[in-house]
Amino acid sequence: MAALAGVSVRTLHLYDQMGLLKPAIRTEKNYRLYGKAEALRLQQILFYKELQVPLREIAEILDDPQFNPLSALELHKKELQQQKDRLETLLQTIDKTINHLKNKTMLSTEELYAGLPRETAEAWQQEAKEKWGFDFERSQNYLLNKSKPEFESLKEQAKANQIKLLSLMGEEPTSEQVQKVIAKHYLIIREFWGTAGSPDKQAEAYAGLADLYVTDERYTSQQGQPNPAFAQFLNKAMKHYAKKLK
Repeated sequence: MAALAGVSVRTLHLYDQMGLLKPAIRTEKNYRLYGKAEALRLQQILFYKELQVPLREIAEILDDPQFNPLSALELHKKELQQQKDRLETLLQTIDKTINHLKNKTMLSTEELYAGLPRETAEAWQQEAKEKWGFDFERSQNYLLNKSKPEFESLKEQAKANQIKLLSLMGEEPTSEQVQKVIAKHYLIIREFWGTAGSPDKQAEAYAGLADLYVTDERYTSQQGQPNPAFAQFLNKAMKHYAKKLK
């Protein structure tokens, strides 16, 4: 029985002493003999142990008159599947990190803020936390998990999107043409925030960003020069899109 279940004889002795798993028969020479019912009970014990349930609690569960082995097995399967999914996600993360390190494509914090003085980057981070409660660490960790080509591609998408919006400044901010480009802008922003695919549409956060564009010239400067007209245009377009998200 010990060999079949992958446990030690000593473990079976302990379970017997606790009353957790009694043998079907005890011979005159004090050998413990187990049958099918005991084998199934041992299986349940091992499943619950795998789920970190203490032995005393396992005994209470199995001895409960309402205990249903079939329902228990279905629950075990569900919980083990969740563990499997979590481990597969961890393995994918490890594989991706190994690949990044081998090919030297992993982003560094310095690369994330290339072009910005360190003091400026730190000031912006602190400002984002204090004014808008922005989860900076989540955003940074998400971006640092990207490869250099992925991050450069995201920056290029943002740049191309801004150029497209600049070319549409003569249009009504709420027009279908502008809103189509703003929809792309929204998706790019969510990528930078590390919340792409999140069920929370972050309509208020996006509208708050729109206000930043008209209150802080750093966000819409072109080659270091403020562009208040573009800021106003972007503000109206984003606010209109944010309303549709709610």
